[in-house]
Amino acid sequence: MNFFKRHFLVALGAVLGLVLVAFVGVQTNLQLLFGVVVPYLAALIFVEGLIYRVIQWLRSPVPFRIPTTAAQNRSLPWIKKNLGEKFDNPETTPHVMGRMALEILAFRSLFRNTRTELKRDPDNPEAARLIHWSYKWLWLGAIAFHYAFLVVIIRHLRFFTEPVPQLVTLLSDVDGFFQFFVPAVYLSGIILVVAATYLLARRITFPPLRYISLAADYFPLLLVLGIGATGILMRYVFKVDILAVKQLVLGLVTLHPVVPAGIGVLFYIHLFLVSVLFAYFPFSKLLHAPGVFLSPSRNLANNNRWVRHVNPWNYPVKFHHYPEYEDEFREAMIEVGLPVEKEQ
Repeated sequence: MNFFKRHFLVALGAVLGLVLVAFVGVQTNLQLLFGVVVPYLAALIFVEGLIYRVIQWLRSPVPFRIPTTAAQNRSLPWIKKNLGEKFDNPETTPHVMGRMALEILAFRSLFRNTRTELKRDPDNPEAARLIHWSYKWLWLGAIAFHYAFLVVIIRHLRFFTEPVPQLVTLLSDVDGFFQFFVPAVYLSGIILVVAATYLLARRITFPPLRYISLAADYFPLLLVLGIGATGILMRYVFKVDILAVKQLVLGLVTLHPVVPAGIGVLFYIHLFLVSVLFAYFPFSKLLHAPGVFLSPSRNLANNNRWVRHVNPWNYPVKFHHYPEYEDEFREAMIEVGLPVEKEQ
């Protein structure tokens, strides 16, 4: 428990510290720093870090085909495979594409995730049985979190564009369809906070997961919760000047930054947390987003049985053949009595 407290409190303290830094900075009239300098710096770190990590992955050697499989490979012609098996053990490029699409859009491997547990009988401690059960709540929480985050990002494009694209307006209308509050409540923001809270609570309350969790696992979730909470507070509780916010964001996008007066400290806290998330992204576990496309366990066809693969990273090697070895050590071999093919 002390191990958990240390890592969780470090992550929580880091997020609260970021909030305090932004609050104190804005109170001391550093709006230019938190409204212009920090977002530009975060964008630069995000782009350069992402490019660097992707290049490092592309340069990593993959000498063998190592796709993760969950079905029978192609064998005799009369042994047929259904479509799901072809995605689980892809043998062609279209099958790989289908597998990747299901993985990226529907989290198929997580949907099929099972949990194994040794169940003991309280009345008979010696008796135990191994049980396997599905864990669909994790899949639901993960897919809700990612899709809600995607909708929130797309919806925020209205601050970066003028005129606002029709697709963004349509998505905002659908997202705020249930107008039981004024202003309209965006479901994506609520779902994002609820899903992030569930993932954090699961990591805290599930002992095996809590045992392996580090501060780097808690920090992104707490950071996303901070972003979501400040966003909800700005929309429904402490109102901000939307026109001034859009003027600031458009200035950043067009490389003509301006800092309008009267935006409010809560917005700068929100923007600072978003900037930290972007800067932190390339150096964290969040990089699984582009990493799934470059994973050799997912993006390769399992055709080792009928296609010979040559390692493209092999370099020419000068082999030391036995006749050359014998020529080099013949006298020593004869001296100790080892057989040789040629005496001289």
